[in-house]
Amino acid sequence: MSTQSEFPLVFEQLKAILKPFASQMTVKTDTNDTYYLDGPYSPKWKKEVFFASAQIKKSYVSFYLMPVYMYPRLLKEISPALKKRMQGKSCFNFKKMELDLFKELSDLTQKSYQCFIEENAANGN
Repeated sequence: MSTQSEFPLVFEQLKAILKPFASQMTVKTDTNDTYYLDGPYSPKWKKEVFFASAQIKKSYVSFYLMPVYMYPRLLKEISPALKKRMQGKSCFNFKKMELDLFKELSDLTQKSYQCFIEENAANGN
């Protein structure tokens, strides 16, 4: 059975999914329990738009990925196992290390980034 003692390891794995995007985004928070990225300025929304974050919560570690809310088509091909980790429309919760799901989430994050950037480019940025 998993315990909260695994949460820092899970958090580091989820943070590692986001770190490659930090050079193209704005790192809003980088602490021991939260890693938060905003995307570039969006002409459509007239501000920087939240992209993703990993956060240690009381009962699980959450991975928020806003593009899956903005572009629901991104979720059409996710596995039932990853879908089971979803809470709401853009949040995935984990209590333990699940490397296969983290790999799938990493791939989904890459696809999300591509949609995010393409949309921004299409809107003049």
